[in-house]
Amino acid sequence: QVQLVESGGGKVQSGGSLRLSCAASGFGLDYYAIGWFRQAPGKEREGVSCISSDGSGTYYADSVKGRFTISRDNGAHTVHLQMKSLKPEDTAVYYCAAALTAGWGMPGNPGKDSEYDYWGQGTQVTVSS
Repeated sequence: QVQLVESGGGKVQSGGSLRLSCAASGFGLDYYAIGWFRQAPGKEREGVSCISSDGSGTYYADSVKGRFTISRDNGAHTVHLQMKSLKPEDTAVYYCAAALTAGWGMPGNPGKDSEYDYWGQGTQVTVSS
């Protein structure tokens, strides 16, 4: 059974940090790029970051560049999203998703949700001012 389970969300003040984790099971993580998306109330889902299947390539949305860092540990079947200097506009439900990739291991459009095959249930991040 394919599963992606997010954890690490919570409430933090502006300027604070959180580390999200995505635990994968039921499929060969080595063959999948992992992306993080977020959706705030009343807004469309936004691609935040992605890491290639081998960890050599990363993608960040402009809104989080320099503040968020994605990493993966295939041996532990886990992907992390370290979030620093959080802002109230980062408040959203954060989802991890897996995309089966070939070649260099990154989806053609890593910020597009249709590129991904499996999704987690999400974890809430709330940043207060």
